Amino acid sequence: MAVTPTQFARITRQSANWNDAKRRVLAAYREWIRAAPEIQTMYSVPFPVSTIRTRMRQEFERHRYVNKLPVIDVLLMQNNAEYQVRLPSLDSKNLTSEMMNFWKQATHVMSYFESENFRGSDRLPRNFMQGFLEGRN
Repeated sequence: MAVTPTQFARITRQSANWNDAKRRVLAAYREWIRAAPEIQTMYSVPFPVSTIRTRMRQEFERHRYVNKLPVIDVLLMQNNAEYQVRLPSLDSKNLTSEMMNFWKQATHVMSYFESENFRGSDRLPRNFMQGFLEGRN
């Protein structure tokens, strides 16, 4: 299936007031949470959907105390670039985004889960001597 990138783009705009910004942030959060099962399936993420949703929430919580409207608008613009959601239509099952279009690779998605240690950095010795004493080359 051919992908038309501009078909799923959203217009960048400024929030009119705090209520508008709050509504837009909550809508973005809900879109990400709803897409978690599809992201898990498409990228073969080896974590349960609950872990993916928890990580998504952590990303939103990082910016919880932003108190400047222009900064929130920039964060929303970056969100739209990361997750270019198709405007709601009659076919609500057809969620399409940057992730859904496979514009990201699996390693890009997995880089959000560093705390879950998917790359196996614990299996590599921290230095030569530690690896030598453990019998690793």
